[in-house]
Amino acid sequence: MDLDRLAGPLQEVLAGHYGPGARVRGLARDSGGASRVTCAFDAVTEDGTVHPLILRLASPGAAAGIPLTREAALMRAARAAGVPSPRVVAEGDADGPLGAEFVVMERVEGETIPRRVLRDPALAGVRPRLAARCGEILAAVHRIPADAVPGLDDADQLAAWREVLDLTGRPHPALEFALRWLDRNRPPVRRTTVVHGDFRNGNLIVGPDGVRAVLDWELAHLGDPLEDLGWLCVKAWRFGAAPPVGGFGSYDQLTAAYEEAGGGPVDRDALRWWEMFGVARWAVICVMQAQRHLTGGERSVELAAIGRRVAENEWDLLRMMP
Repeated sequence: MDLDRLAGPLQEVLAGHYGPGARVRGLARDSGGASRVTCAFDAVTEDGTVHPLILRLASPGAAAGIPLTREAALMRAARAAGVPSPRVVAEGDADGPLGAEFVVMERVEGETIPRRVLRDPALAGVRPRLAARCGEILAAVHRIPADAVPGLDDADQLAAWREVLDLTGRPHPALEFALRWLDRNRPPVRRTTVVHGDFRNGNLIVGPDGVRAVLDWELAHLGDPLEDLGWLCVKAWRFGAAPPVGGFGSYDQLTAAYEEAGGGPVDRDALRWWEMFGVARWAVICVMQAQRHLTGGERSVELAAIGRRVAENEWDLLRMMP
C-alpha cells in the first residue's frame, strides 16, 4: 500500500470534519491482516491543534466480517449504549476518495498486547478489576438496540462453524466429535442481542484506569449474549495465566458484574457450553489458518505454527466434556 498516495485523499476526508486546512502528519501502517489495514496518524488543523487518529481501511478484494461502514455505525451505537469505544470521525465506502471502505476514529492510548496486560507492573492495580469491568461492558454491549445497525447476521453460529470445518476437507475426529456433542446439548436461547463476536483479551485497550476502549467489531452479529462471555473465557485468551476470564479474573467476578449491570441472569451450564463452543470455534479457525499454509496460498511459519494448536484445542474440548 502506497501511504504517500493515501495522504492526499485522506486530507480531503478530514476537511469535512476539521476544516479545509487540516493536514495529515506521520501516516504509518500500524498493523492489519488480510481484510483490514490499520494506520496511525495525526490530523493537524490550521490553528495547530493535533488530533491523534486511526485509519482502518479494507484491503482490495478481501472480505471478512461486516463492512467497515457498518462497523462504524455499530461503534457509534456502542458508544451511545455506554461501551467504551473510540469516537468515529469519518467513514466511507469503496466509491469514496480512498477507493476502499474506511473508518477514521480517534486514537485511544493504552495497552492491547495481552501478555503485557497480564504482566505489566504499571497495570497491576487494575488487573484485579478487569473481569468485573468486562462484565459491565458486555452488559452495555448487549443493550445496543438490534435495529440500530440494520443488516447484522443472525445465522446459527454452531452450524456456520461446522460448515467452515467441512469446507476444509480434512478429517478432525476429536473436533467433529465435540461439535456433535455441542449440537446435541444446546442450551435454550433465552434472548437475542447484538453480540460483539470477538470480545477478548487482545481486543481491549487497557490503561492504569481500566478498559479504555473495545476494538474490532467486524465479527458482530445477532445471537445469544452468552456467546460473548464464553468467548472471553476460552483458554487461548488467557495467554498462559491461570484465571479463567481473560487470564485476569474469575467466573464469579465476570457474571456477578454482568448481572448487576443489567445483563440478565447467567446460567452457568449455558456459559460452560458457550465456552466449549468458543474453544471449538478457535480450533476451526486454527484449521483454516493452517490450510492457508498447507495449500500454498500463503506460505508462513506463523500459520503453520497456529495449525499445531488444533490438537491443543481438541484436547481441551475432550477434557471439558462432562
